[in-house]
Amino acid sequence: MTNISAKISPVARDNDVSFGLILMVIAVLISPVIDIFAKLAIATIPSAEITAVRFLLQVVFILPIVAVRGTLLDLTWKKTGLHALRGALLVITMLSFITTLKVMEVADAIAIFFVEPIILTILGSIFLKETIGWRRYTACAVGFFGAMLVIQPSMQEVGLIALLPVVSAASLAVFLLVTRMVAQHEDPWSMQLHAGIWGALFCGVLLWFGSGSGSEIFDPVIPDGRASLFLLGVGVTATIAGVLGVYAYRAAPASTLAPLQYLEIVSATIFGWWVFGDLPDALKWLGIAIIIASGLYVIWRERQVQKSASIAPVLPAI
Repeated sequence: MTNISAKISPVARDNDVSFGLILMVIAVLISPVIDIFAKLAIATIPSAEITAVRFLLQVVFILPIVAVRGTLLDLTWKKTGLHALRGALLVITMLSFITTLKVMEVADAIAIFFVEPIILTILGSIFLKETIGWRRYTACAVGFFGAMLVIQPSMQEVGLIALLPVVSAASLAVFLLVTRMVAQHEDPWSMQLHAGIWGALFCGVLLWFGSGSGSEIFDPVIPDGRASLFLLGVGVTATIAGVLGVYAYRAAPASTLAPLQYLEIVSATIFGWWVFGDLPDALKWLGIAIIIASGLYVIWRERQVQKSASIAPVLPAI
């Protein structure tokens, strides 16, 4: 699972769209590798530490790019507050999801997490006063039913921790709402940098207070060589997928790219089976299919509404 913040261009040429589609497919197919590395690392490393390393490597990679682009100091106090809020929401998103991976299969966790477009639709209706018709509300309800088909057996297996992907999805949905407030007039690389800085700072605070507590989530440890490689894998893979996503969203409309994110469930299943021997059972496959179908319908309806209103969409996430 990875997150992208991008400013979407309302007009894209056919060649650009094709290039964006290719980049997006690559990004979503390799995104589950982040979660595979995280699941391997969390066996010995607390999830807050994994999250912190992911943000730190993001900052290290993006800082020189932002410096060259000349947007490093393009901040106001108002934007700083919004960036801090976005960083905090990303910490909640990633911390919840990575903690889940300690006991859940990667494909199951990602499938549940993909109720995010549905949650975003509902939150947009509540907080942004976006008009949502009965069709999308029905699709949202069906999508949540599909999620319950995955969550219910998972709760029997691992307990309430199976609800953490929903927390992660809800946090990311709020993150996207906040991002919509700043994305129209903000450089996407600068947004990525500030999200990484604030995410690393918040994780640092959590690890500071969690030091010596014995918590499997917040008490930092010194990783051994093997775990260090897993941490490096999380950061490097997330950075690569993030950069690909940024350029994909800059080359093609979000409404065109959004449905491709569901390919992540496919690659997550393949990687999860390959590395851990995990495969969803029949009931979970049914739930996954319902989640995908309802999510695709919500995205399609959103695209139709945006076309009618001539709105250039902003969908800054994979």
